[in-house]
Amino acid sequence: MNIVSLFNALPGAASQGLVWGLMAIGVYITYKILDIADLTVDGSMATGGAVAAMLIIGGWNPWAALLAAFGAGLLAGLATGIFHTFMGIPAILSGILTQLALYSVNLRIMDNKANTAVSVNNYDLLVSSRYVREASLRNPILLLALLTVLLIALLYWFFGTERGCSLRATGANANMARAQGINTSFDKVLGLMLSNGIVSFSGALLAQYQGFADVNMGRGAIVIGLAAIIIGEVIFSKVFSNFGLKLLAVSIGAIIYYLVIQVVLWLGLNTNDLKLLTALVVALFLATPYWKGKYFPGKQQSKEGDVHA
Repeated sequence: MNIVSLFNALPGAASQGLVWGLMAIGVYITYKILDIADLTVDGSMATGGAVAAMLIIGGWNPWAALLAAFGAGLLAGLATGIFHTFMGIPAILSGILTQLALYSVNLRIMDNKANTAVSVNNYDLLVSSRYVREASLRNPILLLALLTVLLIALLYWFFGTERGCSLRATGANANMARAQGINTSFDKVLGLMLSNGIVSFSGALLAQYQGFADVNMGRGAIVIGLAAIIIGEVIFSKVFSNFGLKLLAVSIGAIIYYLVIQVVLWLGLNTNDLKLLTALVVALFLATPYWKGKYFPGKQQSKEGDVHA
C-alpha cells in the first residue's frame, strides 16, 4: 500500500464530499426539520444531473443549467408533496412513487439513453474532477466550498423568516402548528420542494464534476445523505448548536464519509462491497446516540440534574 497514492486521492474525496454534502443538506430539511423520510432524492438527484447535462450540451450556460436543475427538483418535490398531502399517501410511499416515476422521466430527458457524456474537453463546465489536484482557481473544491457557504447562508436566512419558522414548527409538532393557524400541508409541500430542489442542484454539479449524467447516479443517495447527517451530528452536536453550524456539520459529515471510504478502498476493500460498507457506517453512527444513552447514562442524568437544580 502506497501512502502517496492515498494522499493523491484525498482531494478528490474531499471534492466529492462537498458535492454530496449539498445533497445531504437537502435531505436534512426533510429528515431533521420536517421529520419526513423522503426517498424522492434517489430520483431527483439523477434528474438534476440529466437536466444540466442536456442543457449544457444544448448550448446553455452552466449556471443557467444549474438553476434549471434546481427548478426540476422543485417539481419532483411538488409531486411527492401532492401525493402526500392532497392524496393522503404516507410520506415514505409518496417518495417511492415519485422516485419510480422519475426513472422514466430521467430517461426521457436524456433521449432514452441511460447515460450522457458532458466532457470538460467540449463544454465550459463549472467543476471538473480533472482539476481537483491543481493549485488554481479551476480547482472544484474552491467553487464547491463557496456554494456550500452560500447555500447555508440562504437557508439560515430563510428559516429565520416567518415562513421558515412555520415550516420548522410543522416538523416539530404538526398538531400544535395547526392549532396556531399554520397551513401544515402547504409547509410540507414547500419543504419537500426545497429539499429536492437542492438535491437536484447537487446532481447537476455532480454530473459536471464526473463528466456525465447517468440514470442511476442517484441510487443510494438517501443513504449517503443520512450518513452525512448522522456523522455530522454525532461528531459536532456538542460544538455546533447554531442552525447554520448544524448545516455546516452536515457538509463536513459528507466529506468525512468520503474520506473514510477512500481510506478503506486504499486498504484494499473490493469496490463491490461499498454499499455494504455504507450501510454499516450509517448503522453504527445511528446506533451511537442509543448506545450512549443505554451504556453511559451517568452523564445524561447529571446534565438533567444540573438543569433541575
